[in-house]
Amino acid sequence: MSKRDIFIFVLMGCTAVLITAAGIYFKQDFLNILPLYISLIIGMLQSRVNRYASLMGSINSLLYGAVYVYYNLYGSAFSAILFSCPIQLLTFIRWNKNKWEHSTKLRKLSGKQRLLIMAGFVAALVAMWIILPLIGSQYVFLDSLTNLLGILIYFLTMFAYVEYTFLMIINGIIGISLYITMLPETPEMTTYLIFSVYSFICIVFAFLKARKLYDSQQSEVGK
Repeated sequence: MSKRDIFIFVLMGCTAVLITAAGIYFKQDFLNILPLYISLIIGMLQSRVNRYASLMGSINSLLYGAVYVYYNLYGSAFSAILFSCPIQLLTFIRWNKNKWEHSTKLRKLSGKQRLLIMAGFVAALVAMWIILPLIGSQYVFLDSLTNLLGILIYFLTMFAYVEYTFLMIINGIIGISLYITMLPETPEMTTYLIFSVYSFICIVFAFLKARKLYDSQQSEVGK
């Protein structure tokens, strides 16, 4: 294994220990942290831009959805069950049809596509800020922002646009901020904060790997 692989595996083991210790300390229900253990493996696969990350992520989204409902994060629950699960399954199917080693063939967005996506994102964000308070959701700003970004990332990932890795970095920062905000009222969310830091590191590796993979693919096409 490369030094990068060894680092990720060690980091994954340390994160699992910290999550377990925090879960025991805060007496958190095991079912609430079960998705995190599965996500440790998914994060490792994502750091390699591996297509099997989407298959595992699809199944794990159902577990996350149940946890988000428990914590009144309705925006997150809606995203996990009705978007994340089916979209990640479709992503795996599509990536599998366009294999490139353990990954897929990547591409980039055009300038027009980026402008249209930005306009649609802003419109959806405003709608979320209106709807979520009406159904009693807490942490409306961060909850809606991170989940709309998540939905956008899922679609970009499904169509193998390399920009998805950059947006994942932004979403990772927002996710960490969300869990920090929740700690005063729900300190048991420390387990999710610990995982979000691990996930962010994996995302950075994914960003670097995707760029390298895209450049390699373009070089092969140019030959």
